Amino acid sequence: MNFLELRNFISNQMRMSHIYQPVMLRYLLLKTGESTDAEIASQLLQFDEGQIEYYQQITNRMVGKVLQNRGVVVKKGSSYVLPMFDELSNVQIAELVQLCEQKLDSYIKKRGSKIWQHRKSGRMPISGTIRYEVFKRAKFHCELCGVSAEERALEVDHIVPKNHGGEDSINNYQALCYSCNASKGDRDDTDLREMKFEYKKRVEKCLFCEIPQKRIIAENNLAVVISDKYPVTKDHSLIIPKRHSMHYFELNQAEINAINALACMLKGKLEEKDRSIEGINIGFNCGEYAGQTIMHTHMHFIPRRIGDVQKPTGGIRNIIPGKGMYQ
Repeated sequence: MNFLELRNFISNQMRMSHIYQPVMLRYLLLKTGESTDAEIASQLLQFDEGQIEYYQQITNRMVGKVLQNRGVVVKKGSSYVLPMFDELSNVQIAELVQLCEQKLDSYIKKRGSKIWQHRKSGRMPISGTIRYEVFKRAKFHCELCGVSAEERALEVDHIVPKNHGGEDSINNYQALCYSCNASKGDRDDTDLREMKFEYKKRVEKCLFCEIPQKRIIAENNLAVVISDKYPVTKDHSLIIPKRHSMHYFELNQAEINAINALACMLKGKLEEKDRSIEGINIGFNCGEYAGQTIMHTHMHFIPRRIGDVQKPTGGIRNIIPGKGMYQ
């Protein structure tokens, strides 16, 4: 390909689903026509705002805070300053740089590839958008210790670890502060190696394990929505985990996330099309004596409208006659 052909390709033929092609070509042109894949990857990273924002959080809430507290650096606006830098000679700077490099080498030799294992091939990079959604769902608090993102940086963690079969899905992500995430790691004593097969668990002749596809009105990777065959109000729906489980207390966190995501989606869609909806009852029947008739976990999603019952006060308390009115 000559100059005119390349210019035409860039101007008229390049079809882009991302910024990758022009970034790579630009770098090759600036690097005399040849560059390693690692160098090109570093250029792509510079344009990934989600990753830049992530490491800005690491800088400000972790390493920057530690060095400030130790009196090593001072922060001015968005910049970090070494106050003693102007007093250092070139020889002293070189010695300090060498010491930093020795620290790096020692740590890398000790930990090896585990330092970056969460970003290795086989793991989907978590985009800034998905990271934000996970944090928003957690109300910007650690889902283990409850600390606010303002106090300690949050990270996106796999609930079921990747090396135990956990999938790259927003339902398998949770927000943990860097301290809890480091403590949790992937060292849970629970044997999770078969979890990816556990999600496929079905029971023969279970009505909710064998839902016809035509009944499903919405779904995600772990749960489905169907219309209740015997609705108590219009648009009464059931949200059902795909894996066979007996009741709510057998669900894992990823399945709870999946059910909650479908409930929020359903609420938004129904309220958009039906302005008469004024409230919603959601709930699980857990066990025969709680009224459960199909022994496969399912959540009732029941839209409520003005006048659908004479006295709505008490809501689900009315499952026991006479207990709805408590005032």
